[in-house]
Amino acid sequence: MNGRSTSTNMTLFDHRKQELQNRIAPLSTRMRPQNLDEYAGQKHILSPGKVLRRAIDEDRLPSMILWGPPGSGKTTLARLVAGETNSYFEQLSAVTSGVKDVRAVMAAANDRLGQTGRRTILFIDEIHRFSKSQQDALLPHVEDGTVTLIGATTENPSFEVISPLLSRTRVYTLEPLTDDDIKGIVERAISNENHGLGRDGVSLSKDAMRFLLRVANGDARSALNTLELAVESTARAEDGTISVEVETMEESVQRQSRYDRLGDMHYDTISAFIKTIRASDPDAALYYLARMIDAGEDPVFIARRLVISAAEDIGLANPNALAVAIAAQQAVSFVGMPEGRIPLAEATIYLATAPKSNSTYKAIDKALEFVRSSRDEPVPKHLRNAPTRLMKDLGYGEGYVYPHDKPGHFSQAENLPENIKKARFYQPGELGAENTIRERLMSWWGDRYGNPSDAK
Repeated sequence: MNGRSTSTNMTLFDHRKQELQNRIAPLSTRMRPQNLDEYAGQKHILSPGKVLRRAIDEDRLPSMILWGPPGSGKTTLARLVAGETNSYFEQLSAVTSGVKDVRAVMAAANDRLGQTGRRTILFIDEIHRFSKSQQDALLPHVEDGTVTLIGATTENPSFEVISPLLSRTRVYTLEPLTDDDIKGIVERAISNENHGLGRDGVSLSKDAMRFLLRVANGDARSALNTLELAVESTARAEDGTISVEVETMEESVQRQSRYDRLGDMHYDTISAFIKTIRASDPDAALYYLARMIDAGEDPVFIARRLVISAAEDIGLANPNALAVAIAAQQAVSFVGMPEGRIPLAEATIYLATAPKSNSTYKAIDKALEFVRSSRDEPVPKHLRNAPTRLMKDLGYGEGYVYPHDKPGHFSQAENLPENIKKARFYQPGELGAENTIRERLMSWWGDRYGNPSDAK
């Protein structure tokens, strides 16, 4: 009797608690879609006929990893999937949960499956934060079907999820929401009377909406949180309505960058930066430079990459490029930021607009490959050092011609070891200053350096 009464009271208590939480929860939580038709974006995996949508509709869901940026709907999708498939939903956070929590969930899921036949979806937020041992603990339960795992991550699962677990899951990539997606979500929040702002008579000016879409940057959670703060910061008009202007929206925004100096965005952005310099596109290179500076990237790291680019991609087509990159690195270290952005931009533009050659990069790699795959040949005697009488008697240094004693300060001699005297490593290009180098080498050595088509 008492047990039944306690159970009933707990149920009523939980119900009231849930109602209270729904009222005080952030707008972004209250406005979570209730079904897939309300879910915004990700049409590439959820449109009718797509693999994931078919799996949901047919209730044969595989374990999966949802990989996407913040605010793209990973948690919401996991909850909707559980509801659509009539599965029990368990959620763990990789930040606060350990192996003990995983085992408890697995035990309950196993009992539930045996007693009711109902499957369990285990959603693990930020699964990339699980250690190897924690991920190992999931393996047998995912493999035997005790749970259907849905892991959410903002990081590349190829690097952050162990291979055995990755091989047992499907990876679905979620894209940032478009401006149209975000606008639809915001408009629904403004008009919804049950969970949104519909009873408050909220409206946004066109400028406020445009600003909100821009700073949301495809993140629905960020858009709704900013909207809610702006509404709370706007006084009601005499008729009781709330009209949010762009000035209030600007004051309310808490700008968040997706750039993570340890994450994929860091590597993707620096990769784009270097590749656009290589592609001789100064505008694109400046854009990625600005992205890194704005996100607080270490300016010395950027300068270091400029130095590498100058040597690898511009090389001898413009030898000054390396000097400019080194100067930018020294300038940034000397003046710091924000002024350091200017020498970084100067070096970026200089490198992007310079003629390109990777002949030096190719030459040293070709020489290294040759050295590592062959024996060490003896140095020709005329090039050897001869500081002692014994060495001179052995012929060290004999026959060496001092180039400065010859016309043009050049002496044609065979300087490679006899067995590899035909080896060639450097092939000069025909752009910029390197074309002059090529012509000079041809005048000295003839056709050895006469085919610039090999230098790309």
